[in-house]
Amino acid sequence: MKLHELSDNEGAAKKRMRVGRGPGSGKGKMGGRGIKGQKSRSGVAIKGFEGGQMPIYQRLPKRGFTKPNRKSYAVVNLGLIQKFIDAGKLDVKNAIDGKALVASGLVRRELDGIRVLAKGEFTSKVELTVAGASKSAIEAVEKAGGTLTVTAPKAAEAAE
Repeated sequence: MKLHELSDNEGAAKKRMRVGRGPGSGKGKMGGRGIKGQKSRSGVAIKGFEGGQMPIYQRLPKRGFTKPNRKSYAVVNLGLIQKFIDAGKLDVKNAIDGKALVASGLVRRELDGIRVLAKGEFTSKVELTVAGASKSAIEAVEKAGGTLTVTAPKAAEAAE
């Protein structure tokens, strides 16, 4: 076999349709665009236009609202805190707050504060101070013999 004998499989390469190249091509003269009118011309982009009637995106009601100054919390599960305590990355003797969690690498940044959720097992007697916590997380820490204090979020402290 030589290079000039190589060819594609039957039906593998389809020739593209050349528009507006004479009547024998099947798409000659007007090139499938019909006769006259805005859409037959080049350079037309009519995206949401519906021929003079009110477009669907204007007929439908606008709903919902995104609060521009909403709080964004870094979320931590109790199971992860326990894992870091077991690994020795968090010290149980000292109170654990947002700065300690960031320093240990458990949280990348505090954002508007850290919120603790109750997912996972928690057994350490520890003093936690965070911006938010679920009821079940508070119960789980107190059940283990520790305390979980919820303080005002970071942004609120800066405003005062």
